[in-house]
Amino acid sequence: MELGLRGTPAFVTGASRGLGRAIALALAAEGARVVVGFRTEADKAEETVAACLGAGAPDAFAVQGDLASEAAVTRIFDEIIDRFGRLLALVNNAALCPRATTKATDLGTWNETIGANLTGTFLVCREFIRRFEGSGGPGRIVNVSSVSAFSGSTSGQAAYDASKGGLVSFSVSLARETAGLGITVNTLAPGLMMTDMAADKYTAAPERYLSRIPLGRFAELEEVAAAAVFLCGKQAAYITGSVVNVSGGLLMR
Repeated sequence: MELGLRGTPAFVTGASRGLGRAIALALAAEGARVVVGFRTEADKAEETVAACLGAGAPDAFAVQGDLASEAAVTRIFDEIIDRFGRLLALVNNAALCPRATTKATDLGTWNETIGANLTGTFLVCREFIRRFEGSGGPGRIVNVSSVSAFSGSTSGQAAYDASKGGLVSFSVSLARETAGLGITVNTLAPGLMMTDMAADKYTAAPERYLSRIPLGRFAELEEVAAAAVFLCGKQAAYITGSVVNVSGGLLMR
């Protein structure tokens, strides 16, 4: 299937590792020009850039910044526009996932998680929309949520789950606002994946988690990335305001 992404400037946040890296590589394989967003791991981000170029991206580079900072987001978009001239696809993947029960969560951890996962996504989406006019669209926004936005967690992730639930509502509202601008906005809800963020939890008690998944296995990062990239492509032009559930049946809705 031709997704029509060849030469498309695309920005993936939190792309130095894990799912973000897989999405960046999948976009590169479709011929997109890729911006690799990161906050602290410059070496891993540059490894992702090199991998994107090797996978078929005609151009790729990394941008650093704390997405919960308005000034940092503005600077990042300045760098992207200076390099690519415009931005047509955005995948908001960056997230924090501290583990602590609500009883044990301090206010600083709560605010940091909401700031990174929800406020950061708001700021990046807002800047994308502000810069979109005159870009020659269409535009694509994909916000990465989680099945835990709907089901919650038993392992102490209330701050993360709340931020991901807010992301779903925000995405629906944004989709209504931007439809007339030629921008689609969709949410991706992955299930259980062996990412750096969660692998230790799953490997410690795999059967506890696998027993909940009808397909009986954890998701491959590439499977989830393929759904994100599809939502960025021309074949998804009539999809907006949707939540795409990629969970192996863990969440059926």
